[in-house]
Amino acid sequence: MNGTASAPSLRVVVSGLSSDAHLWNLVFLQLLLEERGHDVSNLGNVTPDATIIGACRDRRPDLLVISSVNGHGRLDGPRLIRALRASSELAAMPVVIGGKLGVDDRDHAEVATLLTAAGYDAVFDDAAEGGPDAALARFDDFLGTLAARRRPGDGPAAHRETARPVPGPAALAATRPAPGQVAAFPAPRLAVAAGAA
Repeated sequence: MNGTASAPSLRVVVSGLSSDAHLWNLVFLQLLLEERGHDVSNLGNVTPDATIIGACRDRRPDLLVISSVNGHGRLDGPRLIRALRASSELAAMPVVIGGKLGVDDRDHAEVATLLTAAGYDAVFDDAAEGGPDAALARFDDFLGTLAARRRPGDGPAAHRETARPVPGPAALAATRPAPGQVAAFPAPRLAVAAGAA
């Protein structure tokens, strides 16, 4: 299943959506991607669209992975991807969404069509045919294809050519929401000893 082991690693940003308070899915994705050799920045849960967009402008990832557990991916996902695609510097960045994308029994092919039409490069719906295991296998295939496009020794992805440094703590403090607003805090980077899994 791990088709990316010999391919060049990707710089990946993982995030939840603004209405999703679940964190375990983001930690799982971070660990999965790091296990496959990719460099991961985890923005955490309840992440405002503007925070995701700012992080992508600053970090210039090869891939943005959006995860939904509360079922609001169908609602929040289109708003986020429209904002990302409206930014000339992020318009070509690969973006995928997955997890529980709806709260009802609607046709899951319809959800995938809606999100792909909105601008996502791929949709990995846990409730689609084959369930979560099939979605994970499709995600692995997507990662392998994306990583294979980069040859060893390639420079940064085209959308990272003018990458800016990641802001320091003082700059991040200036972007904190006002009292009473929901804040998104980055998840800690987890260290896993070699061979542990």
